[in-house]
Amino acid sequence: MSEYALQLKNITKRYPLVLANDHISLGVKWGEVLALVGENGAGKSTLMKIVYGLVKPDEGEIYVNGKRVEIQSPSDAIALGIGMVHQHFMLVDTLSVLDNVILGMEPKAGPAIDYATARKRVVELIEELGFDLDPDAIIEDLPVGAQQRVEILKTLYRDAKILILDEPTAVLTPQEVEELFKFLREFAAKGHAIILITHKLDEVMEVSDRVTVIRDGKVVGTVNTPETSVAELARMMVGREVILTVHKKPAEPGEVVLEAQDLRVEGTLRPRLNDVSFRVRAGEVVGIAGVEGNGQTELVEVITGLRPFKGVLRYNGETVHPSARKVREWGVSHIPEERNDRGLILEFPTRYNIILGDHYRPPFAGFLGFFNDAVINDYAEKVVERFDVRPRSIYLIGRRYSGGNAQKIIVGRELAREPKLLVAAQPTRGVDIGAIEFIHQNIIEARDRGMAVLLVSADLNEVMSLSDRILVMYEGRIVGEVLPGEVTEEQIGLLMAGLETAV
Repeated sequence: MSEYALQLKNITKRYPLVLANDHISLGVKWGEVLALVGENGAGKSTLMKIVYGLVKPDEGEIYVNGKRVEIQSPSDAIALGIGMVHQHFMLVDTLSVLDNVILGMEPKAGPAIDYATARKRVVELIEELGFDLDPDAIIEDLPVGAQQRVEILKTLYRDAKILILDEPTAVLTPQEVEELFKFLREFAAKGHAIILITHKLDEVMEVSDRVTVIRDGKVVGTVNTPETSVAELARMMVGREVILTVHKKPAEPGEVVLEAQDLRVEGTLRPRLNDVSFRVRAGEVVGIAGVEGNGQTELVEVITGLRPFKGVLRYNGETVHPSARKVREWGVSHIPEERNDRGLILEFPTRYNIILGDHYRPPFAGFLGFFNDAVINDYAEKVVERFDVRPRSIYLIGRRYSGGNAQKIIVGRELAREPKLLVAAQPTRGVDIGAIEFIHQNIIEARDRGMAVLLVSADLNEVMSLSDRILVMYEGRIVGEVLPGEVTEEQIGLLMAGLETAV
């Protein structure tokens, strides 16, 4: 056997106006975890799509176990023992664990599926891996961590020896992250190979053996994890020193800006929101922690006027049943969790995306509602400059931006209006460490100017770093309120798992 499970040599991929991968060479050895890190737009995703057969390179060679191979499709990759666990799970919610695992590779007994053989193989794999999974459980009934284990099980059912994981901890509790890392260590110890794509450098330091850093489509370097640091990796990724700690003075809360009382949203099997009550004051950040799917999205939609509800909402003491337009007119800004679906109109230029939601009002709209282009252009240029959007163009359409710069457009639009309340849902999801630093800094500066901030994030470290108070949600309820400096991530993680006596 070759020392290397997978080697890429001079991989190059060109798109119009973009050199996504510029003669990239790297390798992952048998028995190791290789972390692949870099800013948004650095070329990581394109590179992994090439490895998995979703994109064809313009130049370069791929070697699996020392042998040069051609990978034209995911089927080729699977046949070579390469498996990929995507950030967004590829599962059929209404099917069982067993059906999802064997989907597309069902053993046959004549024209029918041989379920006895399939079940035997899947149960053996579950026991071998030590996963707590019921083959007959329906996917939509499983917690997120269990769904991820099903994704891993799918790849190993297909005999994957080289495993690629894309942002695997984005929606997991700390306990689920530790379980995942335990599996990764054991999988590598059996002689297999893992490529881990993540933005979380503390996780890189914990679980990887080596780290390859990509910047602007090129490999900056590969280092042994024990010989580097989070600060050094951040510098390699961004090309400058990065402030990794959120520095903030103690909050000075003022008047109550938002009050929620007994908010309720009905669901099919149980309420999506179940009698949720809390307050947010001027000059403080209130964080909402919880595994995704426990009511956070519904809560944000209620507060921003996007979903009907039962209960009481008060803005500045006034009881309201808001619409999305009224919410903005009352001085509420919203950073949505899905930037492409709800944050931007991808075919609109920057100058129009920056005024979305206020486009019908002066000074952007004049007589009979016609756009005041001179005012819009001047305003957009100032926002692009202030929030460091790159490239510095007010005419570039939304879909042409990297994830981090698209997010800066949204954050800039919502903060530049100087709202009374900022509802920030997953404000740094999928953005690189440089953009995270910038967005965090702007949220704290807004708080210090007296803005009320409601932060909803699946990143527990982000919630603990930015929040002055933390509310923990589980199955549509608030199950605890804690102060960041008085609890550990593990204690909050237990609350997130529904163990209300954890704190």
